[in-house]
Amino acid sequence: MVWISRVCWRKYGNFVDNLRLYVRGGGGGMGLPRLGGQGGSGGDVWVVANDGITLKRIKDRYPKKRFVAGVGGNSSIRALKGAKGEDVEISAPVGITVTTDEGCVLGQLNHKGDKVLVARGGQGGSLNSGYLPSKGQTHQIRLDLQLIADMGLVGFPNAGKSSLLTALSHATPQIASYPFTTLRPEIGKVMYADHKQVGVADLPGLIEGAHMNRGMGHKFLKHVERTKQLLFVVDVCGFQLANNTPFRSAFETVQLLSKELELYNEELVAKPAILVVNKMDLPEAETKLRELEAQLENREEHGGLLAEDMVPAGLPRFKYTVPVSALTGHSLPRLRDLVRRSLEEQDAAQMRSKHAGRLQELRREVPVVAPQCGGSLAQHRSPSPRAPPLDPTP
Repeated sequence: MVWISRVCWRKYGNFVDNLRLYVRGGGGGMGLPRLGGQGGSGGDVWVVANDGITLKRIKDRYPKKRFVAGVGGNSSIRALKGAKGEDVEISAPVGITVTTDEGCVLGQLNHKGDKVLVARGGQGGSLNSGYLPSKGQTHQIRLDLQLIADMGLVGFPNAGKSSLLTALSHATPQIASYPFTTLRPEIGKVMYADHKQVGVADLPGLIEGAHMNRGMGHKFLKHVERTKQLLFVVDVCGFQLANNTPFRSAFETVQLLSKELELYNEELVAKPAILVVNKMDLPEAETKLRELEAQLENREEHGGLLAEDMVPAGLPRFKYTVPVSALTGHSLPRLRDLVRRSLEEQDAAQMRSKHAGRLQELRREVPVVAPQCGGSLAQHRSPSPRAPPLDPTP
């Protein structure tokens, strides 16, 4: 226990995925009544997505976590229109959701260069305000990091997620024989021969009750929301967290993982998923695999293995079930190919849906005029005017 506590402090204590900041827009400048001058507006506070920045770096660089924009310039004889106050930009990593303390979403930073206005500056003094300026907005905001990856590894502790990520990519997460070695999210890039890259996120292991914030809880589950697809990683021989906890078979593990996702956010279970059955190098692995496949085919028949409140409403529709061994490399090339194929199929389906939606919009914008019934086309043409007859008289 002491060893695990030290690891948690060393590894997870240095990772920040949620940060609370105080932001205030600049106040407006004073107007000049006798000449009708208008004060400048106060500066605004923005959150901007940039590369090479982390929430930990923001926390260390600005320990007070206060960001105040500049005050607008006063109107004067030399400048009837006061200068605008200086804006403040807070650099943040991509994948940030900006919210207020009340949970209101102000915006999301999904790409480099995205900006979110978090505190607007006050208006300068003018005739309408009696030449008195207004104060800038003041907020307490939260920067909540949600990793953006193509694939997210989902599994209980010691399922072999970190070993699998190491074997598939160049990532080097901590690997050990005890649970909870992954204490911070880790993203690896799977490289293909044509230079295609797929981002795979190794996320902290779930435990039963994670939807109620037990264990890593929401620190893990929120990162699943922005992954395109899920890789369920289960130990073919089952899982047991501790001696005083019940043993779970591979099929029960799939059910419990699905239940945790379902209770946190039902939309997560609907994500495309691949089932990776790991540790096929262990004895009796083939027998356990056939048992798992039979249970997955007859889910309703085997649904009574868990208590009723622990059985999910439905399991993900696994596009592929891949038995692998991260230790020996068994079937890893096939898994790499299936991961790419699954993502490309999803992209193609989304593109077809987008094109179909656009086609429907065009059809609504351009009404189709039905031809009139009866008569030939010539009958519907307006007769051309005839030339007047020539007058025979000179």
